[in-house]
Amino acid sequence: MDAVRLGTAGRDEQISWLHDQIRAMGELGIGTLCYNWHAVTGWARTHHDVPLRGGARSGGYDDATMRRAAPVAEPGSITTDQLWAAHEYFLRAVVPVAEEAGVRICLHPDDPPLPEVRGVPRIMGTPAAFDRVLATVPSAYSGITVCQGNFTLMTDDLPALIRRWGAQGKIFFVHFRDVAGDASRFIEVFHDEGPTDMLECMRAYHETGFDGPMRPDHVPALAGESNESYGYATLGRLFAVGYITGLRDATYGRPPARYGRQVGEGALR
Repeated sequence: MDAVRLGTAGRDEQISWLHDQIRAMGELGIGTLCYNWHAVTGWARTHHDVPLRGGARSGGYDDATMRRAAPVAEPGSITTDQLWAAHEYFLRAVVPVAEEAGVRICLHPDDPPLPEVRGVPRIMGTPAAFDRVLATVPSAYSGITVCQGNFTLMTDDLPALIRRWGAQGKIFFVHFRDVAGDASRFIEVFHDEGPTDMLECMRAYHETGFDGPMRPDHVPALAGESNESYGYATLGRLFAVGYITGLRDATYGRPPARYGRQVGEGALR
């Protein structure tokens, strides 16, 4: 989507591909599409082997380290005004198709939420930026991916931010995770050891009626587990899913039992 994000030649063709994807998602009943506005670069980490408890390993970011890497764009060749104009063009082209297909599109924050990474400016790194997005092309089908790991680096009160956007019905997708540090230097931590009150976040989602998809996103790799697929190790993910499920059941209430006291004849074949 870089031609779309930068507003350069070929963006209309790329948008047409996205139109096709959104229409197909609508036909299949897949109702949520997460996207980001990282031009040229993706989500960034400088460290992939940060030691955590029990021999676990995780990732981290240090902006001083990143600045030693070569820029991927000439200084001044990409501007914040260019990115904002391109995003408005994107919304005006895509939101009507999303409405027609019944697919909600939700914007992921910059990761990390810094004004610039490797010479490329970034614009989705503050709550005010998301307020601007919501006001640019208002629609019930345009909203926010609350990636907690990024938004907790933008605010001292993440539950309050969740309640504000949740009350507007603008949270469509949640990456339920945590980090320790600030935007220029942080590590990704287990759900039960970071600075964020994760239970209070879950309560905020419940109070504002959130019922969309929620996932751990990045997780540490547990001891003995390969961290080749950084952030997506299987055992670390299982720990995260169990933790999230416990908070969900404690907050939203236990789902209906799947099994009763009686076990049918066919269950023990």
